[in-house]
Amino acid sequence: MRKINILTKSVYNRIAAGEVIDRPYSAVKELIENSLDAGATEIEIYIERGGKQLIKVVDNGCGIERDDMRAAFFPHATSKISKADDLDNITTLGFRGEALASISVVARVELISVTQGNPAYRVVCNDGSVGAVEAAALARGTEICVRDLFYNTPVRAKFMKPDKKEETDITSFVTRYILGNPSVAFRYYADGKIVLQSFGGGLDEAVAQVYGAKVISQCFKINAEKDGIKLSGFIGNQNFFKPNKTYQSLFLNGRYIVNNTIATAVQNAYAAYAMKRQYPFYVLNVEVPSDFVDVNVHPNKADVRFVDNRPVFGAVYSVISSVLDGTAAAAQFIADSVRIPEIKSTIDAQSNKIFSDNSVKSSEVKKAAPVPAAADEKKPSVKKYYDPLLNEPIDSIINKPEPFVLKVSNDTLSDGLFGDPRIDEAHAKRVREQQMIEYEQCKYKGNLFNTYLIYELCDTVYLIDQHAAHERLIYDRLREKMANRTIDRQCLLVPYLFSANAQEAQFIENNIELIRSMGFDLKPFGIGSFRVDEIPSDLQDIDLERFFGELLSDLNGLKDIKLEEMLKDKIATTACKHAVKGGMQLSEREVKDLLKQMKGNVGLKCPHGRPVCVTLGKKDIEKMFKRIV
Repeated sequence: MRKINILTKSVYNRIAAGEVIDRPYSAVKELIENSLDAGATEIEIYIERGGKQLIKVVDNGCGIERDDMRAAFFPHATSKISKADDLDNITTLGFRGEALASISVVARVELISVTQGNPAYRVVCNDGSVGAVEAAALARGTEICVRDLFYNTPVRAKFMKPDKKEETDITSFVTRYILGNPSVAFRYYADGKIVLQSFGGGLDEAVAQVYGAKVISQCFKINAEKDGIKLSGFIGNQNFFKPNKTYQSLFLNGRYIVNNTIATAVQNAYAAYAMKRQYPFYVLNVEVPSDFVDVNVHPNKADVRFVDNRPVFGAVYSVISSVLDGTAAAAQFIADSVRIPEIKSTIDAQSNKIFSDNSVKSSEVKKAAPVPAAADEKKPSVKKYYDPLLNEPIDSIINKPEPFVLKVSNDTLSDGLFGDPRIDEAHAKRVREQQMIEYEQCKYKGNLFNTYLIYELCDTVYLIDQHAAHERLIYDRLREKMANRTIDRQCLLVPYLFSANAQEAQFIENNIELIRSMGFDLKPFGIGSFRVDEIPSDLQDIDLERFFGELLSDLNGLKDIKLEEMLKDKIATTACKHAVKGGMQLSEREVKDLLKQMKGNVGLKCPHGRPVCVTLGKKDIEKMFKRIV
């Protein structure tokens, strides 16, 4: 009985489409590349519902001839190559002839195009069925509308991300095309609002539009050639790093790629300057001979393969390390100074339009405090205060209930045995009882080095680290405030402003209510920018730039971590700063109150894991003096 089936056209076309178009961003990517290959100098991108409902790309390129419009939807139909030898010398972004065919199999597509001196025509393709060529209206170039992506492949549709996440991925790719094609003007709209805009004024302007003009002042602009390999673009200086890799853009012969050889060379060049979990900023263009690289590795064309990795690695590492180290060769690698004033004026001229298009209230903009110009003014000005004991003297918080949660190791009696929770409860209770003492009966015997308080109870001596004990008390109180959302806020004299790229902004917007509940008055402030007006009063010494940098240091990991847990280190640091220090002389009243706050729990540990109390039995002491053996 025959078991091998010859798949029909509709089936194998959907299989092939899945390799090229897996999500909305990949459809946008392919359409933009077609526009660039058509010589477009102006490209507009429109999406709705993260590209699921609509993707429209309009360009002013050369257009498609009437006789080619239906053929453009056929698999492996392309104007980029004509014979096998052409694969060895690919200079265009697209060449496989799969993009439009793949999209048309899983969506409803309308193509309108016009060539110079001819009327415009229209073709509609639904479910892979190409319609007739009809007359249409279009002034120039090509307009492609993709509607209801994956409407006929419900399994693929189920694996798409929520609308906002799909939009973020599209935004990320549009950003790369703006940076990689600085002479092309882009306008990108999401759900009717403009998100990104560039004017085709060169790389300086493109970087400023995407990241802000201030970024350029912290970068070197390079234009170098070594061993036949050309490098150009912007690289961050020795002190300019980002918390994640989303600020790294690499282009090879005009194509955005992700390549481990070049990425490793850049990272190694910065190794002497970067701290842990810091990543260099760069927008790097690398040019190599077309016969030295194979771009025909994968249908998405994001990966490439070099004939020899060594000269590429060496050129990138040598140029960047020379610039960073300030060697004699650096002078020939650094390009002319960038046009920051001119760029800033161009951006400022467009800012009102961008703000209004995104429904930012003018009153909110007017009330915004000016951004400090100097680097040392970035940290918000706040009222200084000395508070060793939670804004209150120790004796004023004696009667306040102090929560203590004893964490018992997972290695309990029932683990791996019977799994009876009653056994775990009994074990936890026994441990808890063993760590509690009747502190009212303790006799204070003095201190050692103004750091360790000595108490005697029956035949046991308790040595309490005054700093560790007080640090734990403050820590528990702050954690309780965070958990119960009973947080006092401190208004900043100068609001803290920071910018974020598409991925970072999406993460913050998705969690903005939770961040606010932690005591941070955080709100959007324009495109890709945020403003902090208030912070938790208990954390008023916090370095906000460092805090938000750490918050965004691992976007993939942070999506699954509760922000309350991320604040744990900040709370621990605050508790440490505000606790009484070792070597500080405490009054008799303070000694008594500190022990009372502990409520006899000698099993406490400070937030950093150090023990609060060490016990020493009478027998142990007598053994030291050889009274007993």
